[in-house]
Amino acid sequence: MTLTDLDDCFARGKLRTVPSSNDKAQESLATAWAYLEEAKQVVPAGSFRLATNGVYFAWFHAARALLFRDGVREKSHYCIGRYLETYAGSGRLEGKWVTLFDRIRKKREDNQYSSDVPSSKEEIEGSLVLAEQFIKTIEDLIKNP
Repeated sequence: MTLTDLDDCFARGKLRTVPSSNDKAQESLATAWAYLEEAKQVVPAGSFRLATNGVYFAWFHAARALLFRDGVREKSHYCIGRYLETYAGSGRLEGKWVTLFDRIRKKREDNQYSSDVPSSKEEIEGSLVLAEQFIKTIEDLIKNP
């Protein structure tokens, strides 16, 4: 029997079950919106590295809200994407959101840990729009399980 990436995340303790919490889900959504607003504020100053991190953490906290609602705690950003795949696989979440989550996660890692050129203003502005759409999508999933 072969473990899936999601099974492996649970087996290695990178995801674990906890009591479900709508309160924590709502707090995480509020944090997602706050990161998104802060990312928007630093773009005019040309702080594209900070904006990239802010955009990613907006995505992270939105996804995390879904996990909190479902009674799952993460210890791995990669494993959050694997958990989102369960929603895509069931048709409750478009697969593009999983792909985009993984892309922005990788962009944030490159941004933080390498000397790569930061995102352009246009890339950041596009990412801000997508992050807002993702947060709204997660809010809808939480309201309508």
